[in-house]
Amino acid sequence: MTGSFLNPQNFAITIGKPTAPVKVTEPSEKPLTPKSATWLVLRREEKREDAKADQELLAQIQAQNSELAKAIALSQDFAELVRQRQPEKLDGWLERATQSALKAFERFAGSLRNDYKAVKAGVTLPWSTGPVEGHINRLKMLKRQMFGRANIDLLKLRVLYET
Repeated sequence: MTGSFLNPQNFAITIGKPTAPVKVTEPSEKPLTPKSATWLVLRREEKREDAKADQELLAQIQAQNSELAKAIALSQDFAELVRQRQPEKLDGWLERATQSALKAFERFAGSLRNDYKAVKAGVTLPWSTGPVEGHINRLKMLKRQMFGRANIDLLKLRVLYET
């Protein structure tokens, strides 16, 4: 095989020759990642940067896969139900999710049914555990920062007097 790249001498000669520069271009569209797909489905209409393009992409995704279309519809309906506090729609949504033949939604609906009273109260009542969860998160962060550094007195000061 003379004259091929299998000959080390010929290969070495081709390495030294200048080649045409390769033009690298940015992709015209960002790839659809799981995180961006989640935001595409659940972002509120008024908070979308390019609502028309988002709707076109969602329509394209829904047209390609009927199961995905069901999942998108159920997700958007549940988000609206929670955001708008519409407890009268909860039972219907649970029924649709159970009969959807989508295993993830069936399991989710089952877990919501297991604690139905709490879910119904969460959708109905205006109270939120958000502030309490924030304080718990802050306390855990302080505990991790202070681990092995000082005694309980310093930890107590840091908890009581926020910096």
